[in-house]
Amino acid sequence: MDKGSRPGRRTWQHGGVTPATHSSPFPPVADSADAVLLGLDPEQREVATSLDGPVCVLAGAGTGKTRAITHRIAYGVRSGRMMPASVLAVTFTNRAAGEMRGRLRTLGAEGVQARTFHSAALRQLQYFWPRAVGGELPRLVERKVQLVAEAGARCRVRLDRNELRDVTGEIEWAKVTQTVPADYPAAARKAGREAPRDMAEIAHVYGMYEQLKRDRGMIDFEDVLLLTVGILQDRHDIAETVRSQYRHFVVDEYQDVSPLQQRLLELWLGDRDSLCVVGDASQTIYSFTGATPDHLLDFRHRYPQATVVKLVRDYRSTPQVVHLANGLLGQAAGRAAEHRLELVSQREPGPDPVYAEYPDEPAEAEGTARRIRDLIDAGVPAGEIAVLFRINAQSEVYEQALADAGVPYQLRGAERFFERQEVRAAMLTLRGAARSAGNDPLLDDVVELAAQVRAVLSSTGWSAEPPAGSGAVRDRWESLAAVARLAEDLARSRPGATLADFVTELEERAAAQHAPTVQGVTLASLHAAKGLEWDAVFLVGLTDGMVPITYAKTDEQVEEERRLLYVGVTRARVHLTLSWALSRSPGGRASRRPSRFLNGLRPGSTAPGRVAAGELGGRRHARRGPVHCRVCGKTLTDAGELKLMRCDDCPSDMDEGLYERLREWRSVQAKELGQPAYCVFTDKTLIAIAEAAPAEEGELAMISGVGRRKLDRFGADVLAICAGQEPGGGAADDA
Repeated sequence: MDKGSRPGRRTWQHGGVTPATHSSPFPPVADSADAVLLGLDPEQREVATSLDGPVCVLAGAGTGKTRAITHRIAYGVRSGRMMPASVLAVTFTNRAAGEMRGRLRTLGAEGVQARTFHSAALRQLQYFWPRAVGGELPRLVERKVQLVAEAGARCRVRLDRNELRDVTGEIEWAKVTQTVPADYPAAARKAGREAPRDMAEIAHVYGMYEQLKRDRGMIDFEDVLLLTVGILQDRHDIAETVRSQYRHFVVDEYQDVSPLQQRLLELWLGDRDSLCVVGDASQTIYSFTGATPDHLLDFRHRYPQATVVKLVRDYRSTPQVVHLANGLLGQAAGRAAEHRLELVSQREPGPDPVYAEYPDEPAEAEGTARRIRDLIDAGVPAGEIAVLFRINAQSEVYEQALADAGVPYQLRGAERFFERQEVRAAMLTLRGAARSAGNDPLLDDVVELAAQVRAVLSSTGWSAEPPAGSGAVRDRWESLAAVARLAEDLARSRPGATLADFVTELEERAAAQHAPTVQGVTLASLHAAKGLEWDAVFLVGLTDGMVPITYAKTDEQVEEERRLLYVGVTRARVHLTLSWALSRSPGGRASRRPSRFLNGLRPGSTAPGRVAAGELGGRRHARRGPVHCRVCGKTLTDAGELKLMRCDDCPSDMDEGLYERLREWRSVQAKELGQPAYCVFTDKTLIAIAEAAPAEEGELAMISGVGRRKLDRFGADVLAICAGQEPGGGAADDA
């Protein structure tokens, strides 16, 4: 999302650029073609007015690329150079497509098709299938992983959960690179892929997966692209019908295009060149899915006459954040690095990035939660803060730490906003209230739109005041609060808007998966954060082996990891914290090192290739040995096993009665706090307590998952239960 910054300097060279971030979700509609160009900087204006022939926009992070291309489309439409229905703009997520449609609407360019590649291809496939093939289009596979699991079982290839996910990813890669099962091993080896299983086994599973789909009359999302390509290649009449409809094409995030998507784009274009592509090779982070920046980097070779515009004015981040981002890319190598863009911040100076080292992961999570609490107390909204990590498995410890600190959070990539039960129920109730119009006694004395929406939401049990604590109750409240805030935004931008107008807005957003902002700290992987931005970003777990991740073996794979960190850094507008832990668990060996990508950038470090005198030696003496299972002696690495200090399958010496008493107590606590049970203590922590049966505070504090905050809050109760007493005093009933 290219939203830019809060107003700092009033104008472009003190005369005209409007800020690109924190804008109203319902800005006024531009009233002319010239009005569309107002507020653009010189480079953005060049993009907007370059309507002829091929155009390549090389746009750095935060430089307003979405702004530039939507204004280009709108200028073409408002000036009469483009018919709205003849323009197809494609991007990579429903959210981005929804945002693009919203911007075009406010610019007076309604009717332009803004879709993902898959969505555009699926519409064409549904329309032309009866004519090209006959009958109804096969139904889409809903759960691909389940079908891959069945294919594996039929091939007698046993896949655990992680292998199942990875093999599914290999099948997707093979299909977007147009590789058939028989050719997969050779193609995967040539591409240098790290296969999760023997490549011949994967090819076998891939072939069986395709057979199962055929037998059941099903297709998957990759088939949507493949079949559309096939029809357009084989049926020239259909291809010409599509080309007569769409005459102008815009492709966002062009560095992420796969060979299959590029082929589809070429078939849409035919022999024409009315194409505008936008991208940044330094933000190529999806090569594992088949994406390649080569199409972007080779654009000028394919179209020597192309207009090329570079956007480097960064309206999102402070000079301090931009300096770090530029420094990261300054150490990069490879073809993408040769085309890197040097960003120039347009914002006022802010605080320097913070680098934080912790002894272990729980300490890092607790320290991060404390810093977030301080930012919120200083006035930074929780919804403007994000914690970003390399893999999703890292989120649990941060969920726990934020819950302990009383900070609301949301998981990016979890259940979609408009699929949440409370949101669906609210939309149904709002729809009913809109239909009843003046006959709803609930709205008798309420005229203003935002007040009407609050009144309707109140009838479902929602209140304007948030509940105490976090967890599911707070999550539900935040969802409905986001709906209420959206009504306020609509009322401010369209004074005459009715409840029916608001329901229409919600339905359009639901169709585009364009969710309103939920006020909670975002927890997300670096990949999931692409295209988003926050006032404050915490990049956590930045150790060698995680960033770059262990399985990044080749130079290009390592460089993609650097680009991933660059994407993380450039998500921050003002506050940026980078942290790492020297060991995984308390008492573990302090053997980890900060990410090599930070060498020469973080204070006290040296440039790549050199090691500061004493940098390694001083820590070696402080290292402690690995954590071993207290039953069998095996080295422990799994977070749950580290918490128990034993392997999951080793015998437990847990006091079952104590465990049940702890669970009953936890249930009561969770109910009083209005939080899920795990926010009090996770099951693994309760098991560890029941196994250790601590007699004093020091013993309880040694158990992983019992931090200082929980010790102060629950320690006395837990020790009383372990001593056979009722919390707060008295003997427990051992019956």
